[in-house]
Amino acid sequence: MEPSPRHAPQIPVVVLAGFLGSGKTTLLNHLLHRSGGSRIGAVVNDFGAIEIDAMAVAGALGDSTVSLGNGCLCCAVDVGELDQYLERLADPAAGIDVIVIEASGLAEPQELVRMVLASENPRVVYGGLVEVVDAAEFAQTRQRHPEIDRHLALADLVVVNKLDRAEDRTGILALVRSLSDRAAVVPATYGRIDPEFLFDCRPSEERIGQLSFDDLHRHDHDGHPGAEGDDHGGHLHTGYDSVAFVSDAPIDPRRLMEFLDGRAEGLYRIKGYVDFGPYDPVNRYAVHAVGRFLRFYPEPWADGDGGGDDSRVSQLVLIGAGIDAPALTKALEACRSTKDAPHTDEHGMWGVLRYVREAEAEEPEASYDTL
Repeated sequence: MEPSPRHAPQIPVVVLAGFLGSGKTTLLNHLLHRSGGSRIGAVVNDFGAIEIDAMAVAGALGDSTVSLGNGCLCCAVDVGELDQYLERLADPAAGIDVIVIEASGLAEPQELVRMVLASENPRVVYGGLVEVVDAAEFAQTRQRHPEIDRHLALADLVVVNKLDRAEDRTGILALVRSLSDRAAVVPATYGRIDPEFLFDCRPSEERIGQLSFDDLHRHDHDGHPGAEGDDHGGHLHTGYDSVAFVSDAPIDPRRLMEFLDGRAEGLYRIKGYVDFGPYDPVNRYAVHAVGRFLRFYPEPWADGDGGGDDSRVSQLVLIGAGIDAPALTKALEACRSTKDAPHTDEHGMWGVLRYVREAEAEEPEASYDTL
């Protein structure tokens, strides 16, 4: 059965920003080549000022849209055309799984974020702001572009690129973290970060079930990455830690929000599904967190009638570096509802509902303030 438009999967739109030379294009190319089978819609703002290697292979732009040969599409747009191209890429016929907007090196990321949040297209949903910085030139960039401090404060995830060329790596990372207002800070070279930090990669093979956590578990045990030219070059989960949490008992929404509001530094990504039990017996809640960006997406349980509780579970995967896996597991276990817990009340879900899509559609300006 085809999903109704109301409950059809929404395509996350990730805004990729950073000043000229930071490595945005390199990172985008990396995502295009290491997407795990996912089809990426790449929207390039101010295309004339940059060069994309993948486009050189695919050929020149015709009607501002080009196929990149691996199921991905790329559009060259100015800001005024953004909604038009989001509409095109979100068309189900395009088969796109995620849209990445690469901002011009001189663009205001805040404006692109507001435009995505204000979009009335029901098939897209804002997926977070990623800011790329050049570690080797960070001090000089701050002198030339002092607004970078404001951009970092808005970001949900910061990629500190070219870290191998920085003289004081520890100092640069510490400075960026101090400017990033709790955003996750990911060190990188050549723009190579795990695509799973930004979006769920399409499973490489068919399986029973709706979650792609099996892929994550398999990556964690694949071994070390090979040379840069190796076909698997990267197994980018190497060097990062993951925590898989499964609960047959419903999750208490207040306790979960306390956990999420205080999530640890180094925790880059949280994804999965949550059962809030009697607080919402009709829906399960998909969770998507990138750095400090957080959204919940309610969707009906498969049984559709509020029954079948025995088969309902909460499943979460947490990805980060330097995280305390046992402590995180213990904290999540403490979020389980207990049998002697008080009955639900009208305020119990308020913390969760602040991060639900409907609130964005009604109040895009207010929603931006929660990023």
